Amino acid sequence: MRVRHLRSGRTLACNVEMADSSWRRAKGLLGRPALDRCTGLWITPSSGIHTVGMRFPIDVIGLDAQGKVIRLWKSIPPQRATALVLRMRSALELSAGSIEQTGIQTGDVLFLEDDDQGANEFLCDRCGR
Repeated sequence: MRVRHLRSGRTLACNVEMADSSWRRAKGLLGRPALDRCTGLWITPSSGIHTVGMRFPIDVIGLDAQGKVIRLWKSIPPQRATALVLRMRSALELSAGSIEQTGIQTGDVLFLEDDDQGANEFLCDRCGR
């Protein structure tokens, strides 16, 4: 799956997994040695995340029910947690530096798109895939 920016149409990450079950949300990114720049995890529902047990920092984008960016956390190191945000309905975890590289800001709208929904027409703006 891909994450795209509604206004610009840019692909922000082209290898995004969904964490929409209790097991998948609990596992998250645990056990991975790193996260490449075009990989992410979209966690839903979520009103906050933690990096306990992780080995690398991540950027986190907090989204409301409509996919609007309401919070940004840059380079959260391992063994930390974000604040709980009651309006937040999902979280997008990306490699550290992704928020800066993509220019995402609060108020932007993001959406998840299956590769079989025509996303193959678009190259990822970060890796060219």
